[in-house]
Amino acid sequence: MMQKPYRDYADFLAGYFPVKMQKLTVDAGFSCPNRDGTIGRGGCTYCNNASFSPLEGMRRASVVKQLEAGKSFFGRKYPDMRYLAYFQSYTSTHGSREEIMSLYREALSVDKVDGLVIGTRPDCVESALLDELAHIGKPVFMEYGAESSHDCTLEAVNRCHTWEQTVEAVNMTVDAGLPVGLHFIMGLPGETRGMMLETVRRAAALPISTVKFHQLQIIKGTIMARELAAGKDPGVTMFTVEEYLSLCRDIVQILKSENPGIAIERFTSSAPADLLLAPRWGLKNYQFTNLLHRMLGNS
Repeated sequence: MMQKPYRDYADFLAGYFPVKMQKLTVDAGFSCPNRDGTIGRGGCTYCNNASFSPLEGMRRASVVKQLEAGKSFFGRKYPDMRYLAYFQSYTSTHGSREEIMSLYREALSVDKVDGLVIGTRPDCVESALLDELAHIGKPVFMEYGAESSHDCTLEAVNRCHTWEQTVEAVNMTVDAGLPVGLHFIMGLPGETRGMMLETVRRAAALPISTVKFHQLQIIKGTIMARELAAGKDPGVTMFTVEEYLSLCRDIVQILKSENPGIAIERFTSSAPADLLLAPRWGLKNYQFTNLLHRMLGNS
């Protein structure tokens, strides 16, 4: 068997579960603090949440109904599959702790759901919530949208948090005994290749378990899309496939050298074709990953 070119997410999950796991995306109706006025308005300049919410049309359905629908879809082909409830949409810790925990417990009450993946912002967690999650009885994995380690970039995209807050959230989560992952976007306004790779090095220095990357995509309905339509240059990097493959090769090499225990969950994201403006590669995520593996095998 060919050796994997890096530690992947399946290998990470195998440390917690004896069988293959499938994430089931849940939209629990959360908002976002830089949309609703808690810390800002307008949201991130690149964000149209529908672009990564496959169950957007079910957002009025209960957590249980969403999970049962997901189980029905995957269960027809994989009857022995087990599941993780993935609270992905918007900021999944933004609200009262009692209401949030009720939603998480509702998800864990569903048959064959063996754990939670909670996507949120690094400025929207508190130690009391993390402590409750650490004692909920099943594995919980926290994922923080860091996006960049450069505060100038975070300000440019109206992210409304800092890299220091990301570092604090990671350390607080690890102190609570929960595995933590970070999410980054490559190609944000003003960032050079060197800045992007510096973000990877800074992430490698943290006690994280997993990391996600994806290329910046210009999505209909976003501030970035409106800026481009108005002729304003947002200063972003629109990677070609070849350019992004080269960047991802360097990302892998940095992580393998500086913190090989970190599992890489993904390198790309594919917005729905009717929402995606650019770049339009015509590749599925697994096809890009296969190209990267081929490049890594030849390097």
